[in-house]
Amino acid sequence: MIEEILKETKALLQGHFLLTSGKHSEYYVEKIKIINNPKYVDLLCDKLANLLKDIECDVIVGPAYGGIVLAYEVAKKLKKKFVFTQRKNEVMTIRSGFDIKAGDKAVIIEDIITTGGSVKEVIELLNSKQINIQAIGCIVDRSGGNAKFDHKLVALHTMNIETFEENECPLCKQNIPLVKPGASDKK
Repeated sequence: MIEEILKETKALLQGHFLLTSGKHSEYYVEKIKIINNPKYVDLLCDKLANLLKDIECDVIVGPAYGGIVLAYEVAKKLKKKFVFTQRKNEVMTIRSGFDIKAGDKAVIIEDIITTGGSVKEVIELLNSKQINIQAIGCIVDRSGGNAKFDHKLVALHTMNIETFEENECPLCKQNIPLVKPGASDKK
């Protein structure tokens, strides 16, 4: 079903992309093509919430930007508090004003996982605040299951999309123009 949504929304792009991780890829999942359609957000978050419903938690955490809408919707469906994280001076932080405290149990919701770098930043942040991470949920794990965490990962869809270091990228060697899609504020 997720593949059909990716195709219908034209969210799976082909080209030469610079990912948030700094790696290059021939394919990019443009989450905005999904997120700007409330019908799909509702459907996907319903499925994700259903997979996570038996995990005990107090709060659902979503990293800015793509994880915010998804985490909010999952929190609403699970009747849990919602918090989002954002980068401030290149460091992941919890947006001020949120009620979250040491000992809370959290589930992290991300949109697309490639290397897991952004999720690892959120994990580090939550660990520093003594928040107990119960699980990680995402719409697409494009690492083919290779992104590893010390917590349970629940993905609606897994894809194995190859990524390259810049100096090993066959697309660079073919002089295909590099595009940096999205806006994660990660440098």
